[in-house]
Amino acid sequence: MKNVIILGADGYLGWPMAMKFACENYRVTVVDNYLKRKIVADTDSTALIEGPRLKERSEIFQSLFNFNIEVNEGDCADANFMDPLIERLQPDAVVHFAEQPSAPYSMMGRSEATTTFNNNLNSTFNLIWSIVKYSPNTHIIKLGTMGEYGTPNIDIEEGWIDIEHNGRTQKFLYPRQASSLYHTTKILDTDLLWFYARHYNLRVTDLMQGPVYGIFTDESRADDRLLPNFHYDDIFGTVVNRFICQAVAGIPLTVFGAGGQTRGYLNIEDTMKCIALAASNPPKNGELLIYNQFTEQFSVNQLAMKVRRACELLNIPVEMQNIPNPRVEQENHYYNAKHTGLSDLGLVPKLMDSDVICEIMSKVVVKKDEISRKRALPRVQWKTS
Repeated sequence: MKNVIILGADGYLGWPMAMKFACENYRVTVVDNYLKRKIVADTDSTALIEGPRLKERSEIFQSLFNFNIEVNEGDCADANFMDPLIERLQPDAVVHFAEQPSAPYSMMGRSEATTTFNNNLNSTFNLIWSIVKYSPNTHIIKLGTMGEYGTPNIDIEEGWIDIEHNGRTQKFLYPRQASSLYHTTKILDTDLLWFYARHYNLRVTDLMQGPVYGIFTDESRADDRLLPNFHYDDIFGTVVNRFICQAVAGIPLTVFGAGGQTRGYLNIEDTMKCIALAASNPPKNGELLIYNQFTEQFSVNQLAMKVRRACELLNIPVEMQNIPNPRVEQENHYYNAKHTGLSDLGLVPKLMDSDVICEIMSKVVVKKDEISRKRALPRVQWKTS
């Protein structure tokens, strides 16, 4: 039985991943300090679907599937918590989700930026040092983001790029240029992990993930209390989930600016598959593997049209509204990101079609009256002056 720790397991992706690993006969330990729930409360960003805390969720899961998940409440940014955890468990792998995940929150002001910076960098730094000291062969699986790359005017390679300069060549990390402080902390994570992989012989996989959508996994379909915490608000809700909730509530789909912003997207079920594949294909000591983790590439306008077409099948009228972009980003740009690594490992994607969108809507529509127009519209401006 392999031994895995999920850091940040109360989150949108952490809890579904814990269940998947448990059902694949891993020994699973989960960790969270509920920082995201505190930020959600502080910013009036209530989830449309919010599961119970981890202890209760693990009990529900065990009653249904007969697999145990060990729950630990603690702060990954605190070395006094992380060190004994790693020393005791000696994990085969640690999946690191324990970061403040919202770009808008990181841009609200100095206090929010400080929280983002301190939590995200210290969580990664403490994990690295706990592994160095107590479990140096542990495989670190870090959830990065495609947002690290920005929108360069050249193809985005899969983590690395070969540079030729003055007749000499070398392989480097692909240049990063993030559009938010949150994404910048992810760049710093990558740099930290690569430094310690080189100097301390660590084994690291960094997954550059695109925006995730969806709500269902094989395990969560068994009981609504096992569903992930599902946000539609402007701070924690990803764009597809937000568009679906806006459509159900009769709110025009908020297309920022021209709507040409193009990114790579994937279904939550594919996120689970990708991380499981990464765990099954660990790097060598001293190696940093990087995968671009997405399955399809769309502009915001294309996403809005996909949601609109699905709504037509359900006789739900939908309006699209271009609004001033609260973010500082290119709205029309070149974007071609490579993403073959996970497919080469065996990923068979679940692509976004009307059936997939309608299935998500089936769960959202029963909570239609709980959707807040205020939360579904932009509340954070990237520039405050």
